[in-house]
Order: sequence, then structure tokens, then C-alpha cells
Amino acid sequence: MGLPIGLGSKDFHPALLFKSYRAISKAPVEILWRKLVDLADISWHPLFAGSNAPSGLSAKPGIIIRAAIRSLPIPVRLFVENVRPGEFLSLRILMLPGLEQRITYQVESTVLGTYIGYTISLRGWLTPIFWWLIKPAAAKVAGSLAQAAEQLFQATYERKLRNPLYDRG
Repeated sequence: MGLPIGLGSKDFHPALLFKSYRAISKAPVEILWRKLVDLADISWHPLFAGSNAPSGLSAKPGIIIRAAIRSLPIPVRLFVENVRPGEFLSLRILMLPGLEQRITYQVESTVLGTYIGYTISLRGWLTPIFWWLIKPAAAKVAGSLAQAAEQLFQATYERKLRNPLYDRG
């Protein structure tokens, strides 16, 4: 009798985790992307409480900012690894020795709305403990981004309607 799938195989590693989440937003890709790459305003993110990025700083490869995790008193650094404007953002989280974290966002316009893909990968001996601490918040990231982008879209749309110079025709 064999072990359950994964527990006895060569591919199973208890200190490696890879999890993906998805959401659909009614906001256009441009608005959602603007919200995602605004490193100064990460208040929508359930894992991060804030950052030290100056207002208006957009994600570009090589940028490193400091951020605070909501549930843990641990300061982290967010390193922007890769950016494909309007499509893809990859961040590496520099936190503790023994834990490597990478976050990727994928944005795509579909018939149903704007698709948001969020993937988190953790590696290192602290992975099981850290995942146990952040799992509830990690599950909410894609949905929180969708909601924040929709609020920004609604505010932008209302502002245009109130502007007498806006051409409604």
C-alpha cells in the first residue's frame, strides 16, 4: 500500500508552496493596472498595511520599497522583478532568512470583465508556519484588488459626469 499522492514522491517538498487565486472585475484593465502598480497606495492589499513609496511611484523593474505586514510586526522589502505594462507584475518579498516569497499578478481583458490572476509562491523551511499565518489574507488579494479598482473606476466616472467640460455626446 502506497503513501497518499505527494507524500512519498520525489516532487513533494514540505517547504515549497505554490497557490493561485482569480477574480473578475468590472473595472477596465487600465484602471485596474493603475491601482496595481501604484506602490504608494497598497491600502487595498489584505497582507500589507502600507509602504514608504513616494506618491505616484509606479512599479518598474529594480525598485525596492519597504512595507509593513498587517498581521505580523515584521518589516519587509518589496522588490519589483518584472513588469509587462497592462499585463503582468512580479514582486519578490524580502523578509526573513529561511523564507523566499514571490508574488505575481496577471491582468487580462475578457468578455466578462477584467481577469485578475494572483499567484503566491513560498520556499524555505519557514514556509509551513508563514503560510498558516497569511493564508486567510492571501485568499482575499485578487478580490480586494478588483474591489479597489471598481471603486477607483466609479469615482473617476462620477468625476467626469460632474465636470461641465466633459463631452457627454
